[in-house]
Amino acid sequence: MGGVQPFSPLRETGNLVAFSGQVGERDGQLVAGGFVPELNQALANLGRLIKGAGLSPTDVIKTNVYLANIADWAQLNEPYMRFFGDPLPARTALAVAALPLGARVEIEAWAVRPG
Repeated sequence: MGGVQPFSPLRETGNLVAFSGQVGERDGQLVAGGFVPELNQALANLGRLIKGAGLSPTDVIKTNVYLANIADWAQLNEPYMRFFGDPLPARTALAVAALPLGARVEIEAWAVRPG
């Protein structure tokens, strides 16, 4: 989200890794095209953090998904399932009043290091 932010992209304690929420932004701007392109970019941003921590999406055990419009729920599942694969993490998804940059979706995650 460009510039210095008042949070860490991830924090780790023991085998648990918490990833801050990711929106569908690239170079500080939301990607164009609506919910699905934003969702795909948010997942790509989260994927870079996960990979950078030496993990994979299958190491994610829990996500929280925030939607600016609950009507976008129907478009969430297919890209989400494709990204995380099997086994899917536990998930909470809810609608919120607003998200950073006017985003339509934000995803945070928790992962456990194997072993």
